[in-house]
Amino acid sequence: MGRLVPAVTRALDILELFLDGDGTLSAPEITRRLGLPRTTVHELVTTLAARSYLVQMPDQPGRYRLGVRPYQLGSRYAEQLDLAAEGRQVARSVAETCDETVHVAILEGMDVIYIAKVDSTHAVRMVSAAGRRLPAHCTSVGKMLLASLTDDALDARLSGEQPLAAMTDNSITSPVELRHHLLTVRERGIAVEQRESNPDVSCVAAPVRDSTGKVVAALSISVPTIRWSEERQAELAELAAKGAGELSVRLGHRRRDI
Repeated sequence: MGRLVPAVTRALDILELFLDGDGTLSAPEITRRLGLPRTTVHELVTTLAARSYLVQMPDQPGRYRLGVRPYQLGSRYAEQLDLAAEGRQVARSVAETCDETVHVAILEGMDVIYIAKVDSTHAVRMVSAAGRRLPAHCTSVGKMLLASLTDDALDARLSGEQPLAAMTDNSITSPVELRHHLLTVRERGIAVEQRESNPDVSCVAAPVRDSTGKVVAALSISVPTIRWSEERQAELAELAAKGAGELSVRLGHRRRDI
């Protein structure tokens, strides 16, 4: 592996700060959050702005937001990612069938990233967005993806026995409990989340496989608590599995192996 270039790393660290909060930052805020010298931040921000990665807020001098270049790169990436394009189509079909919010997500470290989302038409529905990142252990898609890992791969992500972050009172925070829970997910082939990432929402998820049979994503259906029941869970689990199977076929997986 080659040597990392410090200046490039710092520039990327600055860009990634904009993934959180309201999407705007000032140079002093960047300096404080990254612990970098003020002069270094000024030079990096000036360079990023000159290349359209950042742009100054017209009505807030000294504050910056992401420019057009990250959007162009993201759009180009999305165009080449068949999973995202096919995921949107399948998610739309599933959402039309159940009229609930449908997500397709991938795993990155111990987080999931939603790459496709189709909303329910109900007035009461889950609020989220494609591109959002959440702790994997708090979501049905995340638990499905973690359960698909080998023991060694899971061990590499669950370093030590430190408590996991909680999003609600129902979140699993014990690594030991999570490992036990993932065994059940593996056996069932379906993951269930009951108010673990959002106190008012429950979800079910199923695995999406590529042409090699590897689990590369998960498809979930999210339901507000007011529309959740054991019977509804069973119905949606079947539908999620069917949708995930359809997406797997689109990615080249042989249906008889799903």
